Amino acid sequence: MTHSFHIPVLGLAFSIDSPLKVARFGISSVISIVDDELIERIRAYYCTLNKKEYHPITKKEPDYRAHRISSYLNLVSNIVQEQIEHMRIEFFEKGSEIDRYFQLIPESHPAKNIYYAMLSETDILEKAKKKQILRSFIKAGDIDVNIMSKVDKINYDKDGIALDDTYSDALAALRGFAQSDLQSSVILSAGMNPRLYAYLAELPAFCQQEDGTFQKKITLKVSDYRSALIQAKFLAKKGIWVSEFRVESGLNCGGHAFATEGFLLGPILSEFKNKKHELQEELFSIYQNYWLQKGCNFQAAPPIKYTVQGGVGTSSEHQFLLKHYEFDAVGWGSPFLLVPEATTVDDETLLALTTSEEEDFYISGASPLGVPFNNFRKSSAERLRLKRIKDGRPGSPCKKKYLVSNLDFSNEPLCTASRAYQDKKIKELQAKSLDQKTYNMEYDLITEKTCLCDGLAAPAYLKYNILKHKEQDAVSICPSPNTVWFKNKFSLDQMINHIYGKDDLIKNDKRPFLFISELYLYVAHIKKYVEMNADTVNDKKIKYVEKFKNQLIEGIAYYSRLKNELKGFSDQIVECIPEQLKSAERELAEIKF
Repeated sequence: MTHSFHIPVLGLAFSIDSPLKVARFGISSVISIVDDELIERIRAYYCTLNKKEYHPITKKEPDYRAHRISSYLNLVSNIVQEQIEHMRIEFFEKGSEIDRYFQLIPESHPAKNIYYAMLSETDILEKAKKKQILRSFIKAGDIDVNIMSKVDKINYDKDGIALDDTYSDALAALRGFAQSDLQSSVILSAGMNPRLYAYLAELPAFCQQEDGTFQKKITLKVSDYRSALIQAKFLAKKGIWVSEFRVESGLNCGGHAFATEGFLLGPILSEFKNKKHELQEELFSIYQNYWLQKGCNFQAAPPIKYTVQGGVGTSSEHQFLLKHYEFDAVGWGSPFLLVPEATTVDDETLLALTTSEEEDFYISGASPLGVPFNNFRKSSAERLRLKRIKDGRPGSPCKKKYLVSNLDFSNEPLCTASRAYQDKKIKELQAKSLDQKTYNMEYDLITEKTCLCDGLAAPAYLKYNILKHKEQDAVSICPSPNTVWFKNKFSLDQMINHIYGKDDLIKNDKRPFLFISELYLYVAHIKKYVEMNADTVNDKKIKYVEKFKNQLIEGIAYYSRLKNELKGFSDQIVECIPEQLKSAERELAEIKF
C-alpha cells in the first residue's frame, strides 16, 4: 500500500472518476456503482476525451446494467494502466508526474529514502540505477467500488413481468464488478442484504485462489464490532472471506448516517484492536469448514485489513488512529470535495462549501431510504425542494427509481421523495383533521425527502457540460460536518501534505478532537429523538433512551482515560477535553422524557 489514506465513496458523482485523477499517484479511491445511467454517460465522456471507441449500451440489451458497469470499470482500469506506463518512462524532472509521485508518498515509504538519495547522487551511473529502482516502485492505487446493499429494487421486463432476482439492482451491479478486469474490492455498505450476500458465493471471482490470493475482494463498511462479526460470519458460512473491515463513524461522516445505539468511535476501534486475532480465528474456523466440505483445505487464514473513516481532519488525528489503534489506513472523504484534482464537484457547489458556516451542515431526514442523511443547506437541491413546496408542488419527478420502496398506496413501490408519493401522503394527512402544530410537523416530515438519484449525479453533468435538455441541474451533496473547517479550494499536493503533517490547511485550534465532535453529534441525536417522540412516549422508548445515554456515559469515561494517550496533539486541544466531556455529561443529564 503506497499511502496510508484512501478516498472513500463520495455520493454518486463526486468520486465517479476519482481513480482517473489520483490512482496513478498510488492513491486508492472508491466508485459508486449504484447509478448505471451516470456510469454510461461518464464512460461516453471519457471515451471521447481519450479518443477511444465508444459503443452505447442501451436499456434494450440483456443485462445492460451489469454490462454498463463492467465496461466503465474496464475503461477506468485501462486508462489508469496507460497513465502508469507513461509515468514509468518519464524523465525525473521538476513538474513531471514521476517526480510528483515520489514527492507525494509518505516519508515512511521505503522508496522515499531512495528518492532523496537519487536527487543528491552525483555519479551518473549510480543516479541512473536509483531511477530504475524507483520506477519499479510505481504502483496504481486501488480502484474499488461501492454497493449500498439495501439499494436493490427488483426490475421488470417490457411486459411488466418481474425479472429473476439476479437482475435486481444490487446483484446486477455486483455482477458488473465481478465481470470487470479490476483486481480490487467491492465495499458493501448500509447493512446486510441476504440475497446479495448469497449471490456473492455464486460468483467465482470472489473465491480464494490456489495461491491464497483473491481476484476480487470483499470489504464491509461497518459502524461497530457486532455488526462486523454478524455479517462476516454470514459470509464465511458461504465460503466468502472478508478482506477488510472499514469502520466508519456512525454520525461524524458524510452521506447516510447510520447511528449506533450510543456506541462511540473510540471504544469501537478499541474493541476491534483487542479482538483482531479472535475475530480472524473465529471467521477462519467457519470459512475453513465450509471449504473442507467442498474438498478444499486452506491451511492459513487470509489477511484482514482494518481501516477507519469519518470526521478525520488533521495529521495528528490521522497518525493517532494508525498508531494507537493499529489500523492500516484512514479514509479522508469530505475534505477531498474541496480538491478538484481528486473529485468531481460543480463550481457553484464548490464555492458554497468554501464559504459555509457550521449551521449549513446538518443531519436530516432527506433520504428516501429512511436513514438520517448529512445534508447541506446551501445546496441547489435544497433550494429547489423549498421552491417546489412554496409553489404548491412538493416532491420530485421520479425517473431513475433506484430508491423506490414504499408500498403504502399500491403494489408498485414509490420513492418517498417523488411527487406521486408526496401528493398522496399530503392528501392522506389533510383527511386526518389534525391541529395546526401536528399537521405542520407531519407535513415537514413528508416534504423533507429529496431526490438523491438526480441530485447526486448532477455535479458530474454540470462539471463536464453533459447535462441534457430539460434535465434536472440541482445538486445534492452530503458532506461531513467536518468540512466546515476547510475554507478554501486546495490542490492535491496541499491536501496530501496536510494529511502527512507537512502543511496545515485548517490553522484553527478551536476545532475539537474528532472523538469530541462525534460525541456532541450523538448528544444532539438523542436530544432530537426525545423531542420528536415527546408526544408518543412508551416504555420501549424510555428504555432505548436510557440505554443510549448509558452507552454515551461509558464512552465519556473511556475518553477521560484516553486523554493521557494523545501524543502529537497541541496542548490546547488536549487541555480542552476534560471540560468538553463534562459539558456533554451535563447536557446528557438534562435529556429525558
